[in-house]
Amino acid sequence: MARASIKFPDTPVYRSTLFLLASAGGMMLPAVVHAQSLEDLIPDSAVANPDGWAQQGVPSDQQVTPSIVPATPDGAAADVTVPAQVPNPPSVDNLTELDQETPLDNMPLVTVEWPDENEPVMIAPLAPDTDIQFVELERNSPTPRSRDIEKISNELTLAFLTNDKEAFPEKNAFVSRFKSLSTIVDLDDGDSVGKLAAQANKDEEMLQRLLRIYGYYNAQVMSTAGDGAAGGQTADPSVRFNIIPGKQYVYGTIDLAQLEQTGSDYKTLRSKFAIEPGDPVLQDKIVDEVANLGTALGESGYAFADVGAPELLIDHEREQGDLTVPVEPKGKYVFGHVTSDMPDFMSGTHLEKIARFNAGDLYQTSDQEDLRSAIQATGLVSTIDIKKVETSPPQGDQPGTVDLAVSMTKAPLRTVAGSIGYGTGEGARIEASWEHRNLFPPEGMFKVRGIGGTQEQLLGVTFRRNNVTGRDRILTLDAYATTVNRDAYYARTATIQGTFERVSTILFQKKFSYSIGLQLIGTQERESSTDEIKLPRETYYIAAVPLYGQMDTSNDLLDPDRGFRLAARISPEVSRTHGAQSFYSRNQFDASYYKRITGSVVLAGRVRFGFIPGASLDKIAPSRRLYAGGGGSVRGYGYQAIGPRNAAGEAAGGRSLTELSMEARIRTGFMDGAVSIVPFIDAGAVDRSSTPEFDDIKFGAGIGIRYHTSFGPIRVDFGVPLNPEPSDAPVGVYVALGQAF
Repeated sequence: MARASIKFPDTPVYRSTLFLLASAGGMMLPAVVHAQSLEDLIPDSAVANPDGWAQQGVPSDQQVTPSIVPATPDGAAADVTVPAQVPNPPSVDNLTELDQETPLDNMPLVTVEWPDENEPVMIAPLAPDTDIQFVELERNSPTPRSRDIEKISNELTLAFLTNDKEAFPEKNAFVSRFKSLSTIVDLDDGDSVGKLAAQANKDEEMLQRLLRIYGYYNAQVMSTAGDGAAGGQTADPSVRFNIIPGKQYVYGTIDLAQLEQTGSDYKTLRSKFAIEPGDPVLQDKIVDEVANLGTALGESGYAFADVGAPELLIDHEREQGDLTVPVEPKGKYVFGHVTSDMPDFMSGTHLEKIARFNAGDLYQTSDQEDLRSAIQATGLVSTIDIKKVETSPPQGDQPGTVDLAVSMTKAPLRTVAGSIGYGTGEGARIEASWEHRNLFPPEGMFKVRGIGGTQEQLLGVTFRRNNVTGRDRILTLDAYATTVNRDAYYARTATIQGTFERVSTILFQKKFSYSIGLQLIGTQERESSTDEIKLPRETYYIAAVPLYGQMDTSNDLLDPDRGFRLAARISPEVSRTHGAQSFYSRNQFDASYYKRITGSVVLAGRVRFGFIPGASLDKIAPSRRLYAGGGGSVRGYGYQAIGPRNAAGEAAGGRSLTELSMEARIRTGFMDGAVSIVPFIDAGAVDRSSTPEFDDIKFGAGIGIRYHTSFGPIRVDFGVPLNPEPSDAPVGVYVALGQAF
């Protein structure tokens, strides 16, 4: 459009007129005003008396006609004279008296029509701009509403703001874990608000990390601090964390790289990695499942498999995590041979004998580690290193072969040991020994031992070869001479015996153990006597074949809390005394049961039956008879103090035995839970006949203390005889390693 240039005289009245024109028309005129300088426009009278000059108005001789100069197309102005009447401007006083309802006069310079008040103004809609993107709000997004308050301490509170659609199922584990890591809980702030604030910053960071560990990557944590003032009273400063977990992210894609190269094993191996798309993103589970996958590969023959560090990519737009675990199976293998770097000390052939695998068996990591434990259990080595050596690679479906190369360093092989102790019914005792654990390689031990005590003296030599035909199979040859002075009998004995056994050890508890032996015994014995009554000594020559077997389903050798044990001891024997021979069998059966009732209480029970058929009591040497009483029998009574009495009033043993025991093993919180108290009650009877008659059953009760260590509980029991004989002590004290049964 063409522009117009408007020229006004250089007088104040036209400045006012311009203002009124623009105001009255509701628009700005596209005009250019050419005016004189400010000094020319303001007369001297206005400077001397502004108020009076303003009230004078504009003289009629100064009313002029403005000239409108339209612009030509080339931008030059053309002078056109347009008549115009400009009214005198109203005074200030007159402006305040104007009627607002009076319509304005038509203004010749305003060509735009006045809008009709009764007609709506129609505004043309704008064309849509396709380049503009609007934020779409999720109208159905749940609002956190419920509050689950967890008071961690007087200074620390957690408030979980959740809703039904965004629950927090791991909350209990989360709270327990945070409590163990909290800086506020761990450190003392000394009632200092500054220290507490610094600790709160650390805890807030910890909360954010823990929330991500549990899969909450868009969680919000807000902290509020209390100044401790309430009701005019001063309290310790405190911190409260308001937690909005938000939505728990789930797994998107799971990439296990080259695991599919395992072929027919893929389905089984994939099932060991228990993470699927759609499962919650739990970082702890990633660590566990990566370890499980590595174990599964090692147990499936993949001797050189490599499982790399996992990578988790979080996509906030999808609210998912994509997991990648680099896996390289590297082929399947079977065992070859075991080699040793010290063949004269412990050969590869001997190591293969104690291994739980044979050449050609599928490689398993657990078998390799089991061999390491078996070598360590010999006590002959201090360090062990086992390396896998590929002797032939896999070919197609045929597995490769891997040898195990064992490197060892010797441990000290000679040991001098000694002990000093005292037991109720057993007296004071000093024991010493010297042994060489590999005098006859491999694992051929020679030992010399001696005992000096108030009731026993012994001197003996022992040869033992461990792992003689396989794992934990032991051959023992023992020769000793001993003098025993018990309350029940006195005996001087020389014994030669041999035993072949498979037994449980601390490292390898067996479900089934057994032993078979041969004993040749020459002994001179008599029952206990008094100064008034001297019983004669009898000489016995005895040959025995002791047999033993045990079924053990308990979960621990020294401190079981579930399972049972069944054991049988049968020893056919022939005894010759005064030229007469007697045949009999010493039999004993034991059963025990263990049951955990609560997290801190275990009930344990035991029953024992024994009987000796085939010979009368006087044909059986006193040391071969059955007795009851003591720490492993009926507590509260002396060792072997229960049974029929002889003419001197002392226990003489019998041909049948019955024992019952019951105890509750109760863990306490004392010393971080290392101490237990054990109330118990025992009962036992010994009879002269080979079948129980319960003529004189004895009861004992008491309480024990257990101190639990890494290798087993240390036991101290205090027992009281409930129906004692005059010779029984009022209290029995028993100290040992492991539970009573």
